[in-house]
Amino acid sequence: MSIVDHLRRYQDELTAIRQDLHAHPELGLAEHRTAAIVAEKLAGWGIEVHRGVGGTGVVGVLRRGNGPRTIGLRADMDALPIVEANDLPYRSTTAGVMHACGHDGHTTMLLGAARYLAETQNFNGTVNFIFQPGEEGVGGALAMLHDGLFERFPCDAIFGIHNRPGMPVGQYGITPGPAMSGGAFFDITVTGRGAHGAHPEASIDPVLAACHIATALQSVVARNVRASDTAVLSVTRVVAGDAYNVIPQSATLSGTARAFKTEVMSVLEQGLRRVAEGVAAGLGASAAVDFRLIFAPLHNDPQLTQVYADTASELVGDESVDRDKAPAMGSEDFAFMMEKVPGAYIVTGNGEGAQPHNPRYNYNDEATPFGAALFARVVERQMPRGALE
Repeated sequence: MSIVDHLRRYQDELTAIRQDLHAHPELGLAEHRTAAIVAEKLAGWGIEVHRGVGGTGVVGVLRRGNGPRTIGLRADMDALPIVEANDLPYRSTTAGVMHACGHDGHTTMLLGAARYLAETQNFNGTVNFIFQPGEEGVGGALAMLHDGLFERFPCDAIFGIHNRPGMPVGQYGITPGPAMSGGAFFDITVTGRGAHGAHPEASIDPVLAACHIATALQSVVARNVRASDTAVLSVTRVVAGDAYNVIPQSATLSGTARAFKTEVMSVLEQGLRRVAEGVAAGLGASAAVDFRLIFAPLHNDPQLTQVYADTASELVGDESVDRDKAPAMGSEDFAFMMEKVPGAYIVTGNGEGAQPHNPRYNYNDEATPFGAALFARVVERQMPRGALE
């Protein structure tokens, strides 16, 4: 029996877990109910459980034999501040919060792998099941690292996974080297002088300055980043004023910057500060910039990328594994863990449907056995039975 077929024996239970998590989503670093369910399931399968790692993180530890190697498998648990638009029996019951990125599915994949490995014991070494809180831009990976994740649970290699809408269920894709961009969030506060809207000459208009800054920021990538590098700088929010006839005292621009190289991210930050402060000063206003690195660039280890792709190929055939998937401008804070321990990150098909971070996104439960099987099989391949037993 294949691992995928073995895991399908748990399909009803895993689907029930996933849909329960979907119905009760929790925002980053507040996943108390989710963490309790994860811990309860792991303990019930005889896995050593460590709660409260990095706040609401959970780590399960499973040892078998005397093998010295340790593999880390990681899934994220948090939801997003989005109002769900799906009409589902298990739609979100938490106002303004939904699992719009499939972290409920990733958590379930890892639970499925944990149950399978605890049941079959077909490996020799130690597996750390890392259930991470707060992936969606609130610092969950760093919180676990600051809490001594790899000092307390050493890993020789780590593996992660994400679902991919638009890719058929049962297919995988992986990117060698730079796979996902680093990401920063920024806020630019423009301060001027408020006045009556009928008397703009008495003001220093921060709205006008903010509009000019937003336009000028488009030159940062176009005129400061080499064409051979890839970068994005997007203003995504403009907030100013409360009344039709009042020129406000201040205005705020917010947005995100993305790049595959740390040095390019520095170029974006320097250019953003220079343009914002310079344009504001030219219009008589001032600009204060808060630029925060939220995600490191994600780089897949070459050897582990091949291991992961070969494992996926063993499960579904090489024709269903894209070994040279194009890099993505999205970001993933698993990258901070991969800066400490070599690792690889792969995507698996979620079938047709809305893209992540969309109010109509819905994780496909048929994808769960494929994610769980890949997690489990990479452990078996990296720590085979018979070594040092």
